[in-house]
Parts: sequence; structure tokens; C-alpha cells
Amino acid sequence: MLTRRTLLVAAAALAAGAVSQAEGEFRPLFNGRDMADFVLVSTPPDTYRVADGVIQVSGSPNGYFATKKSYRNYVLEFDWKYVRPAGLQNDAEFPGNSGLLLHIAGDHKVWPKCVEVQLMNRDAGNIFALNGGKATGKKYADAQKQAIKPVGEWNHEQVTCKDGTITAKINGILVAEATGCDPAEGPIGWQSEGAEIHFRNLRIKE
Repeated sequence: MLTRRTLLVAAAALAAGAVSQAEGEFRPLFNGRDMADFVLVSTPPDTYRVADGVIQVSGSPNGYFATKKSYRNYVLEFDWKYVRPAGLQNDAEFPGNSGLLLHIAGDHKVWPKCVEVQLMNRDAGNIFALNGGKATGKKYADAQKQAIKPVGEWNHEQVTCKDGTITAKINGILVAEATGCDPAEGPIGWQSEGAEIHFRNLRIKE
């Protein structure tokens, strides 16, 4: 016959297993309908339009939307693309700019102390510190050129953060990594910075 203690131990083991499984799975950061999951920084609500599960960022004014929760060790994935201007002949001349702001420290502002993974189209994936942050980054330029798709096409981004080390992959290709990153935890933001950019499939695995 099972004792109460045995039942409690079994229940605790099941709960621990459920937590472990949840921590090993991706979960969405975006509800697919509106911007209620995020803090909007220096940007009015009409900077963002949500359609078919895609966040369409106008690029003006400068600012960002950020998670309400802080994160430290995780894998972050999302898709991004710019709207291709009519008549664009050379992608290298496209000035599209945005960025992924990791581990925002202190008050939200333009621009905060953090580590940025660049989303400027011609330098996407590059990692550097912003406004008092620290990072020793290394970019793989040849891999970066190979990885970034033509302007107007979706790119898949994967960023892994582990105790101050950050790696960035675009479309499965390692394009940059950084060590000694500080801050090493905090909210995550996506910039509005001068060009229309779209985001979808924002998800995280802690």
C-alpha cells in the first residue's frame, strides 16, 4: 500500500520532470495578435502593425519593443525581413537598419546599455556593446555575406546566450560570436530604426 510520503515524493518527481521538460522546449514570446506582450519604448502604438502573426515595424520614430521579462541563458529564434524598395538594384546599397538589443540594463531609453546583435541588412549578426555595455566580438565576414538573403526575403536568426557568451547564426550559418558580454541578463528588444522591418516566429528556449 502506498504511503502518503511515497505519494508526495512521486508527485515531486513528476513536477520536477515537467519543469525540466518545459525548460528544454521553445515557447513563443509573441501572442500573434497584438503588442500586449511587450513594452513599447519611445514608439507610439502605431509604429507597429500586426498582421497574420507578423509584427510590421515602421522604423520611425527610433525606439524598440522589449520583453517584459528578463532572460539570461537561452536560445532565441525569430525571422526578419525588410521591405524591398522599388527599383533597388544593389543590395549592398540598401540602408535598412534595426537591431536586437540583448540584456537591457537600467531604465528603458534610446538607446539603453545592452549588447546589440546588429540587424542592419549589410552587417546583420555582428555583435557589439552599446552605451556602457561590454563585449569582445568576432565577425565572420565571408560567412555573413553567404548567410544574408536578398532584401525582401525572410531570414532566420538564432542567438544563443550562455553566461556572457553570445553566438549569432543567420539561416543556420554562424556569422558572429562574442565573449565577456556585460550585461549578461535582462529584457530583450527589437529596434525601430529608420526602415520598415518585419518580425515573426519570436520564440525562446531557456
